[in-house]
Amino acid sequence: MDAITLIAERRIAEAQEEGAFDNLPGAGRPLELDDDSMVPEDLRMAYKVLRNAGYLPPQLDTAREIQTVMDLLENCADEREKYRQMQKLNLLLRKVGASRNRPLNFEEYEAYYQSMVERMRVAGRGENGGEG
Repeated sequence: MDAITLIAERRIAEAQEEGAFDNLPGAGRPLELDDDSMVPEDLRMAYKVLRNAGYLPPQLDTAREIQTVMDLLENCADEREKYRQMQKLNLLLRKVGASRNRPLNFEEYEAYYQSMVERMRVAGRGENGGEG
């Protein structure tokens, strides 16, 4: 954690100990996290109906699938399965890139992807990619 985060966490803990958060409106009830400010106004109602019915926009569904593949990669011990999941991740990232009107920002996944590639060893292959 950086210094600013540590200071903020400390101040929040102090305020909590002093009771600054007691008796707030809505205490004990779940938060309403329906922030649809990024959704165009004419699509908000349709997205809300779809969300309430359990459907996601294709972009969010793909993002969820990417996160699932990344979680599988993190916990996978079998090298062949890792390779298959890496291929799937690559395909999903290309799918996202192809569906956008602007270039895909890989920064969100790049560090994780690179660390997985570096740790990846395909069974029966040497460093130069040939049989070994």
